Amino acid sequence: MAITEIRVDFPSDQGSNIFGQYDCFMKKIEKTLHVTLIARDAEIKIIGAELAGQRAKRVIDQLIKLAEKGEVITEQQVDYALALTFEDQVEKISELDESIIARTIMGKPIKPKTLGQKHYVDLIREKTIVFGLGPAGTGKTYLAMAMAIQAFKDNEIGRIILTRPAIEAGEKLGFLPGDLQSKVDPYLRPLYDALYQIMGTESFLHNTEKGLIEVAPLAYMRGRTLDNAYIILDEAQNTTPAQMKMFLTRIGFGSKVVITGDLSQKDLPSGQQSGLDVAVNVLSAIEEIGFCRLTSQDVVRHPLVQKIVNAYDRYEKKETEKMEKRARRKDAGRQKNGKGTNERTGKR
Repeated sequence: MAITEIRVDFPSDQGSNIFGQYDCFMKKIEKTLHVTLIARDAEIKIIGAELAGQRAKRVIDQLIKLAEKGEVITEQQVDYALALTFEDQVEKISELDESIIARTIMGKPIKPKTLGQKHYVDLIREKTIVFGLGPAGTGKTYLAMAMAIQAFKDNEIGRIILTRPAIEAGEKLGFLPGDLQSKVDPYLRPLYDALYQIMGTESFLHNTEKGLIEVAPLAYMRGRTLDNAYIILDEAQNTTPAQMKMFLTRIGFGSKVVITGDLSQKDLPSGQQSGLDVAVNVLSAIEEIGFCRLTSQDVVRHPLVQKIVNAYDRYEKKETEKMEKRARRKDAGRQKNGKGTNERTGKR
């Protein structure tokens, strides 16, 4: 295997941002791509196999571009750049900077951090109804909320309606303290948190009092027609098929709908079919409806979350394979026993 040496210039004033604390980003690149990185003055020397060296150069080039744009580089961005370099798509990271959706009350830009998230945001812009499917931490709800709030600020829609099913997880609602609103508020807390961060508490309360922003359990949607609204259904994997059909038939003129859910985290009673499963199968051929399937690669929380999601995916895959093998053995056993009985009795 031929060893090559590649040199990359970097802005010396951005060295700590590009290298990470205690050079942790460079160490991650070395470990993942099996190269050696040596930094001298304003130059990085990459030593390794030719393909690995070129991949390392592409990753470092992207980190330099991010640093020059004023971004504080995170471990998630480094991990994502490394993942994309194996797919020869690392250069597409620069496209993400052009997709600012909104800004938080503190002025921080909200934008897609992965190509999967960018596809999700683009679908929301293009389609009337969008299903955002994927594991925890992929930004399904947060990005949909940002899109809704920006559309509201731009007067593209007249109101925002946020809803989710109030599924009981171990405790009956009737046994929880307080009135009905106190009982359901904990289920809606993630939606409130996102609203406060993006819109600000004062603005949120003002618009809520005027009825322009509504946060309610899914059961409150029955019998309504929702015109000129941005409607987000969160945790849709916990809807029943009847609830999902009821919700989808509430949509009126000038409305946009985003439905988010994680099919691997259902809290429905055992044996109960998920309305999200049914909707994906039934509606996939309708052109005005978009489906975005985010993966563990799109997780933007702590890097450990991505590892947890992947570990559970591997475990669930193994368990499914075991169950299929058991089912095949049982079928083979039944066929064998049935054949033996026929031979003894002489009957077909």
